Amino acid sequence: MPDLTTEPSQPVAFPQDRSCPYHPPTGYDPVRATRPLARVTLYDGRPVWLVTGHALARELLTDPRLSTDRNRDGFPVTTPRFAAIRDRTTALLGVDDPEHRTQRRMMIPSFTLKRATELRPQIQRTVDGLLDEMIAQGPPADLVAAFALPVPSMVICALLGVPYADHEFFEEQSRLLLRGPSAAVAQDARDRLEAYLSDLIDHKRKEPGDGVLDDLIQQQQREGRPGRAELLALAVILLVAGHETTANMISLGTYTLLQHPDRLAELRADPALLPAAVEELMRLLSIADGLLRQATEDIEVAGTTIRAGDGVVFSTSVINRDQDVYAAPDTLDFHRPARHHIAFGFGIHQCLGQNLARTELELALGSLVQRLPTLRLAAPPEEIPFKPGDTIQGMLELPVTW
Repeated sequence: MPDLTTEPSQPVAFPQDRSCPYHPPTGYDPVRATRPLARVTLYDGRPVWLVTGHALARELLTDPRLSTDRNRDGFPVTTPRFAAIRDRTTALLGVDDPEHRTQRRMMIPSFTLKRATELRPQIQRTVDGLLDEMIAQGPPADLVAAFALPVPSMVICALLGVPYADHEFFEEQSRLLLRGPSAAVAQDARDRLEAYLSDLIDHKRKEPGDGVLDDLIQQQQREGRPGRAELLALAVILLVAGHETTANMISLGTYTLLQHPDRLAELRADPALLPAAVEELMRLLSIADGLLRQATEDIEVAGTTIRAGDGVVFSTSVINRDQDVYAAPDTLDFHRPARHHIAFGFGIHQCLGQNLARTELELALGSLVQRLPTLRLAAPPEEIPFKPGDTIQGMLELPVTW
């Protein structure tokens, strides 16, 4: 193992754009070589610790001395967009215990494995309906617009009780919030999302429906919690994260499979491989790269000291390719034990929606590869645009034919 205090000879910037949509940026090679901890520089020149080792990541993500409270002075920010909205009320991802524990307990019943299993028939109908439409219209198609984005949008709308008729509005605001051209645009998008959801909450108070938001409103009326700002913050994070992450996994997962025809053929021949294939794709793709924390106390770890106030960033794309854990980590292999990846995070802040996401991915990818056995890219792979490194990774569009 290398000297744990060794740093790359030149400062490494974080985040960086990928040169291949399913591999970490080549600019991260120096920190991959100096696992499990390195110093990198954020967009504003601030140095932070980058965690790159799998074992160390799991240790630190369960360490209560690392805070996820985005309102703390000096909390690390990776983009100007994030800096512009960091003072907004943030639910789940941006709060520590005990507040986080209270919020999570409110949400857990809606996102259990049992609930995801109950939703499978509904999700399958959504998947089948979208594929029926795409096939009826005939090739070529943009898989992002025709399938990858509407699948999770429809599912999260039904689960939350948000009208899918408004999907174009909230999808566009989510896009601007996560990868708009400026901090001002991101702020405006957050304002518009909050205004929309605030009006929806008021409407649901008068005319209750059937969804997670309705349940939270009823709880508020009974118990006084969540408060208005907290309810709104929960609605924003559930709506945005509930469709953006899964949409990117469907599009990038499909692109990756089409670039690995042997693995695609293997999956078509043996659909029982689907759960393992989903886990391996999540490990390999690591679309949410850059979990953020701040040390509240000095932490002695990996032969060095993370000082109180230091920013700590977890590069999931590098951590999930730790060669001490995964043999041939850059290879797509459905037969490796990949379930202990940290694509969903780890510890108390591990993704609340992971059961739903796994279900959606199994049904969407499984149905797609079985119903379209001749599916292929409709453009040279190097010409298909994908997202920059400072947001959730995925395809901007995915032209396909069959």
